[in-house]
Amino acid sequence: MNVSTGGRPPRSRAVLAALVCGIALLPGPSYAAPNEPDPQDDRTVEEIRAELDGLYRQAEVATEAYNAANEKATEQEKRLASLRKDLKRAENRVSDLHDLAGAAARTQYRGGDLASTGIQLLLGDHPDDALDEASQARQALRNLVSVSDIQKSARAEVSRQTDAAAKKLRELNKSRTDKAAAKQKIEARITRAEQIEAGLQKEQARRLAQLEKDDTERAKSRWTGSDAGGGRTKATGAAAKAVDFAMVQRGKPYVWGAVGPSSYDCSGLTSTAWAAAGHPIPRTSQAQWHGLHRVALASARPGDLIIYFSDATHVGMYIGGGQIVHAPRPGRTVTIAPAASMPILGVVRPGA
Repeated sequence: MNVSTGGRPPRSRAVLAALVCGIALLPGPSYAAPNEPDPQDDRTVEEIRAELDGLYRQAEVATEAYNAANEKATEQEKRLASLRKDLKRAENRVSDLHDLAGAAARTQYRGGDLASTGIQLLLGDHPDDALDEASQARQALRNLVSVSDIQKSARAEVSRQTDAAAKKLRELNKSRTDKAAAKQKIEARITRAEQIEAGLQKEQARRLAQLEKDDTERAKSRWTGSDAGGGRTKATGAAAKAVDFAMVQRGKPYVWGAVGPSSYDCSGLTSTAWAAAGHPIPRTSQAQWHGLHRVALASARPGDLIIYFSDATHVGMYIGGGQIVHAPRPGRTVTIAPAASMPILGVVRPGA
């Protein structure tokens, strides 16, 4: 995980230690005041970095959980609105058929069709035709009553589906609210993590930058795609449009749940890029992993999405040459990184 280092004033190690203690995710004993000795004063830069990486990782998991909950609730809102329209149409149809059947029955009861049939039987040149017409009228009335009954059953079923959809929406809205509350807690911890980074001494910041550089070099050597030698396959068609769109977004900040145009989260970037290419894809990294066509890592080509971590909570767009463009995490901007810089779950190909 990359760590921002530049342009921040140094602070004392005691302040750093206090801030490190402050980002603990689970309740625990209070940490020492800035001027008091603290047992974590001897923490190494590697340990500080590991804690920051863990915090930002949890933030990304919370981001994707919130995005998924929001996506499901939004889709359910659309479904419920459609069902309510269907229910209104069904109710109107049932009412119309009920009125029509009643009018037809009253007409026959008053002798409208049957009286006309009797006259034709007595005076007409074609009595057989009159009997046929009377039979057809009765059958039409029976059919009308039958259709009305079917419409009533259909209306009852649409009503049942509407009630079920409304109940499901209430559940999804509660889940969305819960995830939003968790997101707010994580945001507060991210703020404290950023304070820790801002409080690093010059030598600590330099060491973190070196660790990041070393990890980048190791990640380059871990790439096993068909273009592992460094050559870059040129993207074509919709994939080229998606890559071009994503590359233009470099430098824009990572923001929770953002889908542009001024900021993105990881799956917000990939989903918006492919939508811009004319191929809408699922919103979240997990939905992209489960819903798109999977390809072998060795077959990855520009425009493909590389899904990371066992829970599919991060995604980047492959651009060739063993590199991805992605929105890394809070506090960072859309950038290029080695494709093997995180644990790879697999590769998916939109539009396949």
